[in-house]
Amino acid sequence: MTKPQTKATAKPSAQPRADVYARVTAKIVEDLAQGVRPWARPWNAGHAAGPVSRPLRANGTPYRGINVLLLWVEAQDKNYTAPIWMTYKQAQAMGAQVRKGETGTLVVFADRLTKTETNDKGEETERQIAFMKGYTVFNVEQIDGLPGHYTAPAVLPASPLPRLDAAESFFAATGADIRHGGNRAFYAPGVDRVQMPPRDSFRDAESYAATLAHELTHWTGHESRLNRDLRNRFGDHAYAAEELIAEMGAAFLCADLGLAALPRPDHAAYLGSWLSVLQADSRAIFTAATQAQRAADYLHSLQPQAMPEEE
Repeated sequence: MTKPQTKATAKPSAQPRADVYARVTAKIVEDLAQGVRPWARPWNAGHAAGPVSRPLRANGTPYRGINVLLLWVEAQDKNYTAPIWMTYKQAQAMGAQVRKGETGTLVVFADRLTKTETNDKGEETERQIAFMKGYTVFNVEQIDGLPGHYTAPAVLPASPLPRLDAAESFFAATGADIRHGGNRAFYAPGVDRVQMPPRDSFRDAESYAATLAHELTHWTGHESRLNRDLRNRFGDHAYAAEELIAEMGAAFLCADLGLAALPRPDHAAYLGSWLSVLQADSRAIFTAATQAQRAADYLHSLQPQAMPEEE
């Protein structure tokens, strides 16, 4: 007997540009207003893909930038432990089926269109216009009939030490001037130095690593590196925007290194500033996520074996 096809709720595959920006920003603002930083707990404890991960596409490729935040938020809201997401058609192609009544999650991608214009001399010129499009994905926990490796339970490592050792090697390979002492963690752009409290002042090694990832994200913004000057883009909110970039950059790095990106208590005071930035500008979170991704990419590029470029 042929099983009747069930239907899931999918959001439109292409939406008006303003709608995509507004919907994404509204979701992030909603979480921040409740005191929840959507990038602060991006780990998955029950899947073979690993205990900590960026969200993954069906082929295992990690998502990047704003889509990382969108899918982390959805995973936390719905208590998904699997980090893998796919479209309705991808599931169907594997002989699987999204369960009836399941609702998909918006992810976005940038695209360009070419517009032909006529200048004052009557000459035709072409102009590239960037815009944002959205499409829908489902977590593998919303889908029945997938091959076993998509839902396999995790085999947890006996000790986190190998991951911490790898993180130490990663940070050392950046060549950053990292000093220890005092009771504050900060990046000093004037002398181009990262200052960290002594290691034993942190509650655990992962807290130390997450804090150092944050400060190294700041370090990437130096004029000799990514030259990240946010004053023209964010004005009086430039400092808050830079802290937002550093928080997301640290979360991206920690996920790449298999570590939990623990929230910094001293940054709770920034929640109000971040809300002001996002509420005033629906594109701000996209800009911040893009800058955070560039920072993470830059730090990866300093490694002996750099990450492959995005397809």
